[in-house]
Amino acid sequence: MGSTQAEVEVSYDVSNEFFRLWLDERMNYTCGIFDEPSENWHTDNLEEAQVRKLDWHHKSARLSPEKRLLDIGCGWGADLEYQAVNKGVKECHGITLSRAQHAEIMARKIPGVTASVCSYVDYKPAQKFDAVISICMMEHIARPEDARSGKHIELYRRYFQLAHEWTNPGSYFSLQTILRNRFPRTRKEIQDIGFCTYKIFPGGISLRLEDVVMAVNPYWEIMEVKTRRTDYQKTCQHWLDRMKDHKSLIVSKWGQQVFDDYDRYLSTCVYAFDKHYQSLAMYQLRRID
Repeated sequence: MGSTQAEVEVSYDVSNEFFRLWLDERMNYTCGIFDEPSENWHTDNLEEAQVRKLDWHHKSARLSPEKRLLDIGCGWGADLEYQAVNKGVKECHGITLSRAQHAEIMARKIPGVTASVCSYVDYKPAQKFDAVISICMMEHIARPEDARSGKHIELYRRYFQLAHEWTNPGSYFSLQTILRNRFPRTRKEIQDIGFCTYKIFPGGISLRLEDVVMAVNPYWEIMEVKTRRTDYQKTCQHWLDRMKDHKSLIVSKWGQQVFDDYDRYLSTCVYAFDKHYQSLAMYQLRRID
């Protein structure tokens, strides 16, 4: 069912130092927000874009200092740290299958933040939460073969059911997922996207927007959906440029193959978002009580 711990560690346990070279200073490994026309806001700065994303999730989850937050697939702790330190949320807990990510969170020693290495299917909280944030974790719930056989909706619905069981009435769920849209038509593009799926993120697959729409019922109501395809294209371009700036160090420490693999992966992401092969959606969900 979805990515195993070993597969997740292929994706995220290359080295915390490796990812620190080219992610933003908080180590967000998800799309930032570069353009927000409704608020007349624009930036080309990756650090600012990532803060903007974290603030969006704060508002979407209806967080306040007295609420208890669960971050499902918490990465290296960027969101946990932002909500606890910048927004004053007193109790924040994250779950991840990556031992390297968990080690980074523990090393940060963030007041009010706890984390555990645990699959969401095995997670059993001691007490319920008032809000949930999950940023680009759902891609690990179903495997490509699950999507091909039609089993993915059932897996996604179980995920939403568990989140419902872990929360109190009145809770909000701020969700972010990568989407797959058009299918590439050239041999090279098909091979590149297959490489990203099976080599960089084995055991996982991005969703379709309609998957989420079907699977949230009867547990969560969709209050808002915002797509940010070009924002993710810009995010990936920043990552690619930063990684190339450190090419000599990466090759010397982790080898030419690691650099080549991530060069191909990030380059593929840049054109995949540009050509509508992939997109990004952010959702505000309200618990159905």
